[in-house]
Amino acid sequence: MPNLLPKQSVLVVDDTPDNIDLLTEVLSDDYRIRVATSGEKALKIVYSDEPPDLILLDIMMPGLSGLEICRRLKANPDRRRIPIIFVTAMSSVEDEKLGLELGAVDYITKPISPPIVRARVRTHLALYDQTRELERMVNQRTQELLTTRQQIIRRLGRAAEFKDNETGNHVLRMSHYARLIAEAHGLGQAAASIIFNTAPMHDIGKIGIPDAILLKPGKLDAAEWKIMHQHPIMGAEIIGKHENELLESARIIALSHHEKWDGSGYPQGLKGEEIPLEGRIVAIADVFDALVSVRPYKAAYSVDYSLSLMENDTGRHFDPELMKAFKKALPEILRIKEIYADEFGALTDLDFQIKEIYAHQGEPPGYPGVLTKPKDN
Repeated sequence: MPNLLPKQSVLVVDDTPDNIDLLTEVLSDDYRIRVATSGEKALKIVYSDEPPDLILLDIMMPGLSGLEICRRLKANPDRRRIPIIFVTAMSSVEDEKLGLELGAVDYITKPISPPIVRARVRTHLALYDQTRELERMVNQRTQELLTTRQQIIRRLGRAAEFKDNETGNHVLRMSHYARLIAEAHGLGQAAASIIFNTAPMHDIGKIGIPDAILLKPGKLDAAEWKIMHQHPIMGAEIIGKHENELLESARIIALSHHEKWDGSGYPQGLKGEEIPLEGRIVAIADVFDALVSVRPYKAAYSVDYSLSLMENDTGRHFDPELMKAFKKALPEILRIKEIYADEFGALTDLDFQIKEIYAHQGEPPGYPGVLTKPKDN
């Protein structure tokens, strides 16, 4: 039965055409051969969308030497794993030692022995395949663990909201707000994504607050506020300290999202940039959604009135620079507010509504895949 798998590719780099022809003849029956007669051409091939699976590299070439090519490739995270075998007339122990120290996997001296070349190439391609498969398995498992942690965080966040007599929509809205503020502030996608995925745990400590206080329709008295002020500490204790950045971010947000820029917040009375950036971002997102939403103790305020209240608190409650980011992101924030409005139903019922709203408009902002995501994501 014919082998339907594509041939692995070998890049032969040498400035002497006779050497290229010889290596091509030795290997072309088993591999797809690509050639380069200079270091510059070799780098273009390696950095292309179809890099080679292995490189046979001469050392002594005009322009970029083989040693310099190897040094550059091993400094590039995207290409450093490609195995490099030096094929050279430089046969001293010092030459071989230098080549291996730069990251080459093997060293073949000229004149070459065809059986040795075939054996070395076969061995290192097999090792490279095994390495890539192991990396794929590790990445898959890492992604599975990340997905599991994200789901646990979201479920616990929803548990806190149900305890607080609210729908899970608040969790989703303020998480998107926090992500949009982070992006507008200049944080990269990875950092903004961590904040989005951990913001739902901000009020997990409310699980430890008595219902009589948490659900009280009127204002809390001093003794009740003293108990309420413990929920960030409770949240941080529930999550615990972890080396994992996702869970550590959740703990930091739970502990710090009620701190205020002027130091009058709780539970630690942190001031200014003493407050972790994640906590300062989530504070803005959480307060805005609380202002424009119905609560047991208040009706929903208009967006304009809510913005005026927050403007008055800029520099007292909120980081002034982050408020600039909040205003920059406001158009997208208001779209998220409409998409996940409480009148559309609880979190688990939102998919149908979102699909109806955006059936002819494409994906909602900042939530790719929502039109096809499974129910109760």
